[in-house]
Amino acid sequence: MPAKGRTKQPVTVEQHNVKLSIAVPTGYSIRLGTILFLACGVGYLHWYHISTLFEEDRHFSHLSTLEREMAFRTEMGLYYSYFKTIVEAPSLWNGLNEIMNDRLTEYPLVINTLKRFNVYPEVVLASCYRIFIKMTDFFNYRPKQCYSVHRGHGLSPVLSCEGLGDPACFYVSLIFILNGCMMSLFFIFGTYLSGSRLGGLVTVACFFFNHGECTRVMWTPPLRESFSYPFLILQMMLLISILRSQNADKKMLTALCAANIFFMLPWQFAQFVLLTQISCLFAAYVLGYIDSSLLQKILSSHMVSLLICFVLMFGNAMLLTSYYASSLVVIWTIISFKNIFVKFARSPIIIWIAEVIAWFAGTTIIKILISKILGAADDAHIGNLLKSKFTNYKDFDTLMYSCAVEFDFMLKETPLQYTTTLLLPVVIFIFCVVGIKTLLGMWYSGKTSLQATTVDGNKRQELLHNGEVVYLNFQLIAFAVMAILIMRLKLFLTPHMCLMASLVSSKQLFGRFIKKYQQQLAVLVLLTLMAIQGSANLQAQWSIKGEFSNLPQEELIEWVKAHTNKDAVFAGAMPTMASIKLSANRPIVNHPHYEDAGLRARTKIVYSMYSRKPVEEVKQGLLNLSVNYFILEDSWCTRRTRPGCSMPEIWDVEDPKHAGRTPLCTKLSKETRPHFITVFENDVYKVLKIVQHGHT
Repeated sequence: MPAKGRTKQPVTVEQHNVKLSIAVPTGYSIRLGTILFLACGVGYLHWYHISTLFEEDRHFSHLSTLEREMAFRTEMGLYYSYFKTIVEAPSLWNGLNEIMNDRLTEYPLVINTLKRFNVYPEVVLASCYRIFIKMTDFFNYRPKQCYSVHRGHGLSPVLSCEGLGDPACFYVSLIFILNGCMMSLFFIFGTYLSGSRLGGLVTVACFFFNHGECTRVMWTPPLRESFSYPFLILQMMLLISILRSQNADKKMLTALCAANIFFMLPWQFAQFVLLTQISCLFAAYVLGYIDSSLLQKILSSHMVSLLICFVLMFGNAMLLTSYYASSLVVIWTIISFKNIFVKFARSPIIIWIAEVIAWFAGTTIIKILISKILGAADDAHIGNLLKSKFTNYKDFDTLMYSCAVEFDFMLKETPLQYTTTLLLPVVIFIFCVVGIKTLLGMWYSGKTSLQATTVDGNKRQELLHNGEVVYLNFQLIAFAVMAILIMRLKLFLTPHMCLMASLVSSKQLFGRFIKKYQQQLAVLVLLTLMAIQGSANLQAQWSIKGEFSNLPQEELIEWVKAHTNKDAVFAGAMPTMASIKLSANRPIVNHPHYEDAGLRARTKIVYSMYSRKPVEEVKQGLLNLSVNYFILEDSWCTRRTRPGCSMPEIWDVEDPKHAGRTPLCTKLSKETRPHFITVFENDVYKVLKIVQHGHT
């Protein structure tokens, strides 16, 4: 690894000879053995790819502990802080007790972070780390090597440790291993879906050729999707297996339930993805492509996993008040009372319309009723965000989201990028083929009354065997709508497109029209054409070279640790607050996890510093939150991603009566007295101590 401006001098050098003994399983068929071998190979390639990109971008191996923590910006730092808390606690139980009775994150409140922040991954990784360290101590093996890193440019040297014995290295390494395993799953999924190993290779190749559109784990490892998304792939593969076999035994349903739990626990957004999944399954059922008894079994697995997650998250109300939970109940009810729809409407089309209306109206009504009963409003901002996409509706919270590029509409360049790698044309072709088959099935059901018991058994069975590709088509539509509305959600669309692309090798879709060797040759030609732009995309990723450094924040954190009491309370921009809690271990009143109604209200009070309100009103709001220090950042006062998106302009929507005045942050950048005292200042940050009543 080139030094990139930093050089290492070893502090302690030890060599260890490690012998590995690998037991090779026997008794497998050659075909299955080849699939597993290829799956392991592509998994290793993806692990190597993302870990190398991460290292090349930040030079992580040469960073000090503080620099590594600063590299986990915004909510990433918040999540990592809980891993750090458990790792540094005297015992695992003490660490768990500390994060379940957290007094630092939303001072002066005491919160259970396991209930609020989906931090079970940090609990698991911290537990693994503690076990790993105990094992290495027992065998007298030192799992890390430390160096003195000379940073150049007149900066003082820092101590940098690498190896699995370093907490940050252990943390990101296991994330990358998990996402390497995810690529193995992608290959197996693509192979199973298409019935061909070549289809699995198409899925993997499309993922690599469109890697920047598929994932961001190599840039932001601690984000919830890094832990959660691999289990969605496992869950969907199990679901496709159930739909294809038309058999949901207890083992498969238990596995599906477990995959649901592992997908939902790490990520608060998972419930919205599962809502789209059961909606697509319901659509396929309405059209006659999924049997009612099979769908009820799948729904039962979803219900059990939802209740288990509700218990494990100590009664998190967002789970029960979600559209996902309401939709599960409504679809189950519609299936149970199917005969009523058939009795009053003989025409299949009328039955379809009635079922869809009942699902939509029932889900909405039940969700509203449960939310009112439980008094929950944590997900209200999601509805307002969607409302703002289609209307002129604006408020403080929706602008905080929509002004961020990742929550804006999909960029116009994104479809072009899909097209240059031929991913979009291939998926559109497959979508049309599956769509035509679906329309023919709908036409047949209209002719023969598919809902009746007199339907020809063979024809009915043929339609049911197409259920999984019909579901995948509906899921593609759902993911496409999500990605168009919110650009960040293309992380669901693009990998799903890669899976759909595997169907170019499907005998089920194309076996009647083309011979096997001709189909294989066509796929190989397609892969060659995809590789033209795909390899250029990979080269662009590999060319990224960087080195993390944030001296202004480093100065800030060092000052906070040296010159403030451990119980001093801080407020400021959400990303900075995460770093203050993580690295300085000081109480904060707001943070980047914006999914709680109470936290959104607190953040609005803190961000009034960037409004045009009178200084006395802003100061009183901070005092009501028990704030001692406010970290003012001029960039938050002047930054403007697009017209209407600077903080003062956002406040003009929320507080129109003060519009036109000079922003308070601009005034305080010149003179802070008498309400605040500047106690620290550099090029980026200014720490303001709040003058208490009667003090100067």
